Amino acid sequence: MNHLKTLWRQQRGFMLFVGLMLVFRSAVADWNYVPSSSMNPTLWAGDRVVVNKLAYSLRVPFTLYQLARWAEPQPGDVVTFDAPADGTNLIKRVVAVGGDTVSMHDNVLHVNGQAVARTLIDPARPVPTEIGVLQEQVWREHRAAGDIEVAQLPGYNRYTGFAPMHVPKGYVMVMGDSRDNSNDSRFIGFIDQNRITGQAMRVVMSHDPQGLYLPRQGRWWLPLHL
Repeated sequence: MNHLKTLWRQQRGFMLFVGLMLVFRSAVADWNYVPSSSMNPTLWAGDRVVVNKLAYSLRVPFTLYQLARWAEPQPGDVVTFDAPADGTNLIKRVVAVGGDTVSMHDNVLHVNGQAVARTLIDPARPVPTEIGVLQEQVWREHRAAGDIEVAQLPGYNRYTGFAPMHVPKGYVMVMGDSRDNSNDSRFIGFIDQNRITGQAMRVVMSHDPQGLYLPRQGRWWLPLHL
């Protein structure tokens, strides 16, 4: 016990600093490491993104309990959330919100009966993934909140569509921007808004897992819309 008291007296400034930093990262803002290529071409494996934990609500630190809520996620937002099955923190893009009906036909997303307009901008863009550089077919989707880029992998494309689904109130549908390489609402179901932990705002920096984790040139402070 005396040893603990001595340690506290000697290190309390540092311990308080660490504690406050953990609370800040849990409840206010954080930066998250992107481990996979499911959000290509917007996010690459190795990116670090800044996450606004106050984008939608104020939470008790280290919990999903909300003290106040002032905004709702909107289509186009890139959000972090705890997966329903195991609590793993994931990052995906909101494509529809409660009350919307969503379907996909020939890789074209439809929301409330309207196709999301898109334009092919690159038939074979080299993009780094966990298994090396792949040639991705990149499309630009035109949305009210701003254009985004989404990718298809023609050689892996097995999920070209799904039947209309109605998103319940209080839930969102999320998808990865890499439409053929994402474990998203098509497989894990709709996401309860209360499980959303923040909104990703920008790529702060990026490390190359295939290149000794050295910083990547040109991936600094990048927005998540075009």
